[in-house]
Amino acid sequence: MTTALITGASAGIGAVFAQELATHKTNLVLVARSHEKLQQLATQLQTQYQISVEVIAQDLTAPQAAQAVFDTLASKGIIIDLLINNAGFGEYGDFIELDRERQLNMIQLNILALVNLTHLFLPGMRQRRSGNIINMSSVAAFQSMPYFSVYAATKSFILSFSEALWAENRQYGVRIIAVCPGPTDTSFFQDADFPSVLVNIAEKNYTSTEVVVREALAALQKEHPVVVPGDLRNQILANVPRFLPREAVTTFWKTVLRSRK
Repeated sequence: MTTALITGASAGIGAVFAQELATHKTNLVLVARSHEKLQQLATQLQTQYQISVEVIAQDLTAPQAAQAVFDTLASKGIIIDLLINNAGFGEYGDFIELDRERQLNMIQLNILALVNLTHLFLPGMRQRRSGNIINMSSVAAFQSMPYFSVYAATKSFILSFSEALWAENRQYGVRIIAVCPGPTDTSFFQDADFPSVLVNIAEKNYTSTEVVVREALAALQKEHPVVVPGDLRNQILANVPRFLPREAVTTFWKTVLRSRK
């Protein structure tokens, strides 16, 4: 059996990753803020699949959170073969009107925790010449998005960072991929405080979490650096902006998002 560490594992895509990997008899380390939700999921998976599931209740927006997770596993002799940096959140609105601390927490979680965890676990993978890292990005990574500025920027960082590490680490037998979903059937848009009209539009274009997870794992096996799960609509969101002037794409999103405020 291999062991996978999943951040943001208590719900949404993270929980589906846990379910899917458990069916393949992968042992799990589940990380999120809610110990109760993690323990419920862990108990279910342990009972159903007879695997080992470790629960770590940790707020990854805390500055030393990644090190605390790494030290906990090191003290128990748990080796991570697959790191899934899934935890993250977004927030809709005019940047200057949004809470500054929440924006900084978004950067801490979406970027700094991901980079810290990767830097902590990657050396062991290189040494073993075997390992896998999945970093959750978004189709938002392919363009600037007014009224969603910090979130889109964090996902652009993840995409660029992951592609670079993919190239650096192939020779060591370590596979790294950026997964860039479009709208997905989670509570993301509600949690990000999108207007109801935009939530309704997103819901009509959802990709299921199961499709996202299956396509992410399949692309990882094929050693792709990037995957955009789902149908043609997501491919359009990811690829069409490359062929248009950047100011035109940004102005388009400003019009779309601002008109829905």
